Amino acid sequence: MSMKKIIALCGSTRKNSSNLNLIKAIAELTQSKFQFTIFDGLENISHFNPDLDNENPPQAVMDFRGQLKAADGILICTPEYAMGVPGTLKNALDWTVSSCEFSHKPVALITASSLGEKAHESLLGTLKIIESNITDETQLLISYIKTKVKGTEITDAETLNKVKSLIEAFEKLITS
Repeated sequence: MSMKKIIALCGSTRKNSSNLNLIKAIAELTQSKFQFTIFDGLENISHFNPDLDNENPPQAVMDFRGQLKAADGILICTPEYAMGVPGTLKNALDWTVSSCEFSHKPVALITASSLGEKAHESLLGTLKIIESNITDETQLLISYIKTKVKGTEITDAETLNKVKSLIEAFEKLITS
């Protein structure tokens, strides 16, 4: 079986965020199954504008859409900001509504934050509206993430087991 291409979207724009470290930990855990690309540049995608989308989408948007289309699956790992979805992530998702890159695409969602329930719930709603292929098994809420990940290592055994279960379900979703 060939390596499946995964594009990972990090909702945090911090250079050394817990979410980015979690993505790197998952990439290490799955190096024999998945070829990971961490999308670098959510903050470079201009504000969503339906007029531009209809006329001439910016190059950063076209690049983003191209990477999503080329991927076999999408991993989103994000914190919660002010009880909601980080603006850069929501903005990027808005650019895909009419172009349908998420439509029927296997998606794994991890919301890893201090709490995270509000952002997780909001993102699930968005992902369902844009027709992503996400299941109960390919989503995970990790509260108090900073106590469970050190560097690129998942140090909490329960969290590690949950992440491994999510990976297994994600792989099945991609190959089905």
